[in-house]
Amino acid sequence: MKIILGVGGGIAAYKSAELARLLMQDGHEVQAVMTSAARKFVRPLTFAALTGRRALTDLFAIESAIEHISVAVEHEMLVIAPATADLMAKLAHGLADDFLTTLYLAFTGPVLIAPAMNVNMWQHPATQANLETLRQRGNHIVEPDSGYLACGMTGPGRLADPEFILEAIRHASRPRRRDLDGETILITAGPTQEPLDPVRYISNRSSGKMGYALAEAAVARGARVILISGPVHLPAPRGVELIAVRTAVEMREKVMENLKDAGIVIKAAAVADFHLAKVPDQKVKKTAARISLELDPTPDILAELGKKKDDRLLIGFAAETQNLHQEARRKLESKNCDMVVGNLVGESEGGGEIGFEADQNEVVLALCTGETLTLPRAPKREIADRIFDEALKLRLALYATHGR
Repeated sequence: MKIILGVGGGIAAYKSAELARLLMQDGHEVQAVMTSAARKFVRPLTFAALTGRRALTDLFAIESAIEHISVAVEHEMLVIAPATADLMAKLAHGLADDFLTTLYLAFTGPVLIAPAMNVNMWQHPATQANLETLRQRGNHIVEPDSGYLACGMTGPGRLADPEFILEAIRHASRPRRRDLDGETILITAGPTQEPLDPVRYISNRSSGKMGYALAEAAVARGARVILISGPVHLPAPRGVELIAVRTAVEMREKVMENLKDAGIVIKAAAVADFHLAKVPDQKVKKTAARISLELDPTPDILAELGKKKDDRLLIGFAAETQNLHQEARRKLESKNCDMVVGNLVGESEGGGEIGFEADQNEVVLALCTGETLTLPRAPKREIADRIFDEALKLRLALYATHGR
């Protein structure tokens, strides 16, 4: 594949040289395009030596006045790593004042952006708004890792490892599959909020990102998707039928209302386990005295679905802090699921946050056939596609052996 490697300014630019080497080793043709700031950190000669092609730099020091157009047409994918806060702002708002930003506007193929910057710059609302604009436009985003940064601070902002970016490039370049055409898939996502009074509630840390990634993947593969979501801070994926709920009881009601049309049901929501059966009409005032709450179990939606699934494929989720394989297998059997996706929440073995609130995940798939598969750390969107890959294989196996 012919890939343009856009290099933004910042200390992380040195990692782009390693990414160029990995891409060449992977059999791709690589054309480096550098911003003026990137040339302060890495010389164009470095990329010329690694790729066998001169790095493109100045918009006005080129052989043709439309070279940015010809480069855009001749290549199949644009990768920008690192993308600084300034560069992301330009891309998001269509500003084109150098070769790379002009090329971005002229490029019509898949675009992958790997940001890197100071943690405060990354978390600034302006940067996050630009990020969401780029994501909604269809750009693939490889979010930065957390760790010690060159500025001396610690937090998210470090450019993802080149090997990880390479895997994301492979995923983004795969031909779009339409293997879910004609399917109706019911997905639950996010937390539930169980009120204690008119202003307080019990909930959990679920961000809904995994369930929303599954919905996005299913739509991309041709499915009709009904997404029943608890309260989250995420835009609805394009093409889904979004049903917003708040409590476990409301989620159960909407799941059962929409169950009849679904051939695949994925319970990715982190439903609260307990709720207050009788919620006070007025706010409970704070006093010096201790109070006790009598909580009742919320409806076990997954167990109920296990009894009603018929020939549907039922996939549950298990977020655990220990004994992942055993707990995923236990849940599979006790809830009568066909697959349970288990993930440890917290730190992964390779470092970095996974599970709740993170943009990456690593999971095990416990299957009703007795197999257990391990999916290594990857963006949740990629994990979503892998889950569907295995779900379709599982359904074929179940049809072959049980006629369902």
